[in-house]
Amino acid sequence: MKTGFIGIGNMGGAILRGYASSSQGEKDRIMICDPNRERSEAVLKEFPRISMTEDILDLVRASEAIVLGVKPQAIDDVLEVMAKAYLPEKLVISMAAGISIAHIRKFLGRDAKIVRIMPNTPALIGEGMIAVCPGDGLSLADLTGVDAILKPTGKTEEVPESMIDCVIGVSGSSPAYTFMYIEAMVKAAAANGMPMSMARTFAAQAVMGAAKLVMESPKSLEQLRIDVCSPGGTTIEAVKVLQKNGFEEDVRQAFQAAVDRSKEMTRQKGE
Repeated sequence: MKTGFIGIGNMGGAILRGYASSSQGEKDRIMICDPNRERSEAVLKEFPRISMTEDILDLVRASEAIVLGVKPQAIDDVLEVMAKAYLPEKLVISMAAGISIAHIRKFLGRDAKIVRIMPNTPALIGEGMIAVCPGDGLSLADLTGVDAILKPTGKTEEVPESMIDCVIGVSGSSPAYTFMYIEAMVKAAAANGMPMSMARTFAAQAVMGAAKLVMESPKSLEQLRIDVCSPGGTTIEAVKVLQKNGFEEDVRQAFQAAVDRSKEMTRQKGE
């Protein structure tokens, strides 16, 4: 498909670069539109066959699939312009938090082909987790096209749109919680005499390895934790402190705060 990207910031740019670097992404069939000219020129330097426009209508007319990497507060203005050239056979992929498929259809029409997605920042290195929420009326070819655009940036999983707020809490926002955990470990290690650069490597590799073990092991999360905690050893003492200080409850509350904010953003749009 001829694919247009409106907004190529962190997430839009990550998906663009993943797609353009893959065997699926034919560079001369990709167009970008972003108000930040410096950002656009950096992409063109990296992928010279990609085309650029400063006119959203040009991109909409030329594209079969349109990826919206636009922030929620700006999306209505973009959709209002898009509506002047949009046709129902064009596929629209939106990653704006709090912006429902129904809201987008208010601008583009009831027959608009919409896919709502929720990626996360590890997509920047091809390790993202992307929820895919297809709207009504999409064909198998449409979904195959979406998969081709998204797969180069990480794992994809189809979920109902009703689950998107939960996705934001458990995946979309959760890299930030993980970075906080790693930062706390690095600071603690540095306080015990380890150089911070070394501590960062040790802490990050431990988290990455633990995550991979979760993905590949058939054991429950509880059993994986128990396996590390030898009676009378070091790990069980650390776990006791985390449990005493309410670590799991803090994580649960952080997750819920993200979910609640996502729901609030949707309500503010009148959905």
